[in-house]
Amino acid sequence: MKAIILCAGKGTRLRPLTYTTAKHLIPVANKPVILYTIEKIKSAGITNIGIIVSPENREDFISALGDGSQHGVKLTYILQEEPKGLAHAVLMAKDFLGDEDFMMYLGDNLIMDDIRPFVKEFEEKKDLSALIMLSPVQDPSRFGIAVMEGNRIVKTIEKPKEPPSNLAIIGLYLFRKDIFEGIANIKPSWRGELEITDAIDWLIQNKGTVEGHIIYGWWKDTGKPEDLIEANHKILDDIIEEFKIEGTVEASSVIQGRVSIGKNSEVVNSVIRGPVIIGDNCTISNAYIGPYTSIGNGVMIENCEIENSIVMDEVKISNLSFRIDSSLIGKKVEIVENDGKPKGVQIIVGDLSKVVVSR
Repeated sequence: MKAIILCAGKGTRLRPLTYTTAKHLIPVANKPVILYTIEKIKSAGITNIGIIVSPENREDFISALGDGSQHGVKLTYILQEEPKGLAHAVLMAKDFLGDEDFMMYLGDNLIMDDIRPFVKEFEEKKDLSALIMLSPVQDPSRFGIAVMEGNRIVKTIEKPKEPPSNLAIIGLYLFRKDIFEGIANIKPSWRGELEITDAIDWLIQNKGTVEGHIIYGWWKDTGKPEDLIEANHKILDDIIEEFKIEGTVEASSVIQGRVSIGKNSEVVNSVIRGPVIIGDNCTISNAYIGPYTSIGNGVMIENCEIENSIVMDEVKISNLSFRIDSSLIGKKVEIVENDGKPKGVQIIVGDLSKVVVSR
């Protein structure tokens, strides 16, 4: 079995970060989102993976992941020239997949459940044309929805105004080669896209059995900043074995709870209250780093407080009179407060940025 990860989306809800970084490469707990996906696929015994990329982000993925060998997988990059839908992305991977069964994984989804039972069920039920992972949600109108009769899916609906079910399709699918026949027999939706839900419906009506595999654990579509911050919180809570102090902690500093400090990083006269991950080559001075904070490499934080946030590489934050909370700070950002007169705020931000100041 092979797998494909869909990563050609433009990430509009995460702009301006996604003007310079593909959303799947934004770090959560100091690791790009897509690496959690690759590890999950690998855990199911699948190591031959195609990544569907766009012309704009292809080089970013190659630079970040290479051929996959350092992660124990083989990666092939497959170009989707235009965003014409999930089914169109599958079509672009037809030569890579051949006639094999395959997993399709949406690259911006994080799923905490063990997916091995999902794959095992599909392998044992040879009569299935597809097996789709589902999860009950509170607001089903935001998702593609599956209508079930027993274990069988009898209909799929994309973001219905009046949902007949609360079972969301959460971005993980297993298909036989039949899906290509389904894609060949559908037309673009009102959005101008080839919808995977339409191809699945064609399978249900014409080809064979489609079943749902329901999970009840934590999962998240990391499409918005608040989703990434929640995912960061969840992963920092869950990981245990990766916390270690490799940098230098000066005697006047206080380390509480699970804290990881990378190589050549220095903590001076500061309080670090875990769970916290600090990358390599960082300087933390006269600062408070609160729980659920991930700090990338080459970051300088001095005379300020921050918690429940993601700070990407080479950021500089200094001399703030207010605490930073629940924030997502992109690469090479500088946040500085000075005592100059007259009093005022200088803000230099890109398109679609957001600044919130609470008094």
